[in-house]
Amino acid sequence: MTRRLAGLAWLMAGALMLVWPAFLNGYPLVFSDTGAFLHQTAPPPSGPLVIWDKPHVYGPLLHLFHWHLSLWGPVLAQGLLLSHLLWLAQRALLGQARPGWHLLACAGAAALTTAPFTIALLMPDVFAPAVLLALLLLGFAADRLSRAEAWWCGLVAALGIAAHLSHLPLAAAIILLVALVARRVAPVLRVAAPLAVAVLALVASNAALHGRAALSPHGATFALARLQADGPAAAVIRDRCPEAGWYLCAFADRLPMDSDAFLWDADSPVNRAPDGTPRFLGGAALSAEAGVIVGETLRARPLEVATALVGNTLRQFTLALAGDTLVDSHLAAAVRPRIAEAFPPRELAAYDGALQSRGLLPAAAAPFLWPHALVLLLGAGLALLAWWRAAKAGEVRRLGLVLGVLVGVSANAVATGGLSKPHLRYEARILWLMPVIAGLALLPRRA
Repeated sequence: MTRRLAGLAWLMAGALMLVWPAFLNGYPLVFSDTGAFLHQTAPPPSGPLVIWDKPHVYGPLLHLFHWHLSLWGPVLAQGLLLSHLLWLAQRALLGQARPGWHLLACAGAAALTTAPFTIALLMPDVFAPAVLLALLLLGFAADRLSRAEAWWCGLVAALGIAAHLSHLPLAAAIILLVALVARRVAPVLRVAAPLAVAVLALVASNAALHGRAALSPHGATFALARLQADGPAAAVIRDRCPEAGWYLCAFADRLPMDSDAFLWDADSPVNRAPDGTPRFLGGAALSAEAGVIVGETLRARPLEVATALVGNTLRQFTLALAGDTLVDSHLAAAVRPRIAEAFPPRELAAYDGALQSRGLLPAAAAPFLWPHALVLLLGAGLALLAWWRAAKAGEVRRLGLVLGVLVGVSANAVATGGLSKPHLRYEARILWLMPVIAGLALLPRRA
């Protein structure tokens, strides 16, 4: 019992390091979408609400730790989750997890990388590194895990994949990597099982909540937003209209436009009809037509679509900083009402007093951000060195974990920047694993 309590103390110490921006802010970091996830479990009369564009997963997970009392519970849980996964990764790479190395790894990630700005943020982005680590441990280090730890990694991976659709291609890429490197059935099945569970959970929940048994009932609207912003879908709309009779024919002269503006601006084609009437849940209403236009675009202009995908992916690699996790954009309208209606007055006062809600967090965090780009570049070099050393020594476990991080960050760039839109936080949420795992992999291994 004493040993377990000591281990928990080390994990909690690492967790507190990994969420330090929340202490700087005076409150957990939030994003405009955080309000939607809180709305998923809000009490009547405003909730609970089924959000048309988000899986019904992360909101209930938040509720599991806040119970409309305080959002500090979820942020501490996120820190503990990543601290524990880094502990397991150290054991996998070094043969034994030692408190000193764990604290050093957590402190390095907290001080020198974007990790804490993702882990302290109440968004499903935190599951990107969690899914990657959990799957790599199941695929390449299952012999270093207890049965309970293996089940835990499987549960984390399944929940994380279901929490954000960008984690589906990430998981698929890791399954392929495990198949190529391990060349055995058992590891492939271990990493494929969480993906299968996540897919079944998404299909079942969407059937129950949206009446459509699909991975993403209205995902075509997001695909169309990306394709029209890149140009191919906008060209198809101009070519097919007005004969096609599509709703978007009335807006052909306004396309292409920025994908975020297309999806969310109040006067965009999605949210305002040609006669100026606002469209409630316009993205959901457009999804059927969007699916048709996306299909037409893929058939008519595949080379343009592929070129844009590659360009957006490469651009995403260059965007890996913490900037957009610090701002107060739309928080007053999207997040504050959810806290005001469902949490005690002291929680609302804490939110109102935080640096982020007052627009002061970017300036307060600025002195801590300068190492990030340099460390990420160094991490790339360390990862390549660790890959070469593991391959030369024939160490499949180290090779799999290091190469898996490189594959994971690449798959994440495709799934976010390539298929959605390049944003700072998308690659920042996972690229920090590169220097951390590479650094651990280059340490001497213990018997």
